[in-house]
Amino acid sequence: MSVKADLLYATTHEWARIEGSEAVVGITFFAQEQLGDLTFVDLPAVGATLVPGKEMGSVESVKAASDIYSPVAGEVIAVNEALESNPEKVNEAPYGDGWMVRVRLSATPSGLLTAAAYEAQIAAEAH
Repeated sequence: MSVKADLLYATTHEWARIEGSEAVVGITFFAQEQLGDLTFVDLPAVGATLVPGKEMGSVESVKAASDIYSPVAGEVIAVNEALESNPEKVNEAPYGDGWMVRVRLSATPSGLLTAAAYEAQIAAEAH
């Protein structure tokens, strides 16, 4: 499944799953598919402050390097350290074991797309 209904999406291909006052963030199935096999993931440190639309890290693949932008505002409270030695988890399960950071929200997420709106965006980009 390339788009999950219970997530919010940034136009830059990151997702956020809101869990009360926290959010889990990663890159979308579409993004990892476009990048190809990931070889390196650079994530922010625990305690870092994220600003929506601002760079929070990067990923490198056999095809390209790409910045990752935060879809939410808040403080990083956990980083998926497994990606350091196993970046391919993002390719295998971008919405599961391939999550990137957990954030304590400092503001209600805004400007993000629903699953239907994100599906429309990626359909338009594919043409």
